[in-house]
Amino acid sequence: MIYAYKNHIPVVHPSAYIHPQAAVTGCVVIGKDVYIAPFAAIRGDFGMIVIEDGCNVQESCTVHMFPGIEVRLCENAHIGHGAIIHGARIGRNCLVGMHSVIMDQVELGEDCIVGAMSFIREGTIVPPRSLVVGNPARIVREVDDRMLEWKSRGTEIYQQLARDAAKDIRPCEPLREMPPDYPLAG
Repeated sequence: MIYAYKNHIPVVHPSAYIHPQAAVTGCVVIGKDVYIAPFAAIRGDFGMIVIEDGCNVQESCTVHMFPGIEVRLCENAHIGHGAIIHGARIGRNCLVGMHSVIMDQVELGEDCIVGAMSFIREGTIVPPRSLVVGNPARIVREVDDRMLEWKSRGTEIYQQLARDAAKDIRPCEPLREMPPDYPLAG
């Protein structure tokens, strides 16, 4: 659902897909080919949230901030299931792993990969192409070309999902038994 907050109405590019069970509130700008999954909460009530072209925010993610802060997910950022982005800037083509927490005033340089369940402390500046893991998170090495290609392919899958979901996701009644010719997903 899309919600206005005070005088702020979210701005969503027509090619973006926001699942009906996601909540997008207030001062939020969403670019083209963005996918917002069910149960994502993107709450621009205390500051602005910009989700640039090609990003995806997966199931159960939270994007929020302290008052007066801008959150920015730069082009092709990939935010894994259950992650929390709180007042941070996620650089172009970054991957934030599942259930990671990225705190206020963190800046991830472009092409970074944050491992699942990592915690990046407030104010941390992460150089481009860093592989960051742990709690508290630390840089363990540079992201190599193979990892970056893997990440980019995954993001492209979600960009296609945004296009497909707009035409193919619909409410339905469940089948009561599996037909013999039941199609496999994919």
